[in-house]
Amino acid sequence: MLQLPIWKKNKNTGAWGEDQAVQYLQKQGYTLLCRNFHSRYGEIDLIVQKDDIIAFVEVKTRAKGALYSPAEAVTPAKQQKIVLTALHYMEEYNSDLQPRFDVCEVYPVVVKRKKTAEINYLEDAFQVSAY
Repeated sequence: MLQLPIWKKNKNTGAWGEDQAVQYLQKQGYTLLCRNFHSRYGEIDLIVQKDDIIAFVEVKTRAKGALYSPAEAVTPAKQQKIVLTALHYMEEYNSDLQPRFDVCEVYPVVVKRKKTAEINYLEDAFQVSAY
């Protein structure tokens, strides 16, 4: 009988990946401001703050050895939606913090039958371009 990895059985892999990203960021000294912020333009997985930086974080969870890296899934179209949603957030909450756009790659791993995560955090993963 084929045994699927533990994380393949979980229908909420994205939410699990976000949980892992939050734990990682909090250990790095970030404060979680918002999770799954929605606007008419799209959604931002995590909004965190550290010092005078507000980071808009796209979390992507993929198995090791996947055809594409998690960061590659954040296409220019997705980036544009994130930027527009971030602008909406900053206007709504009157934020004067310095914005940054990050990607958190989450790789599920099993250590001694316990599911854990390997994190690759990419600060300034993409820039705002004039359009």
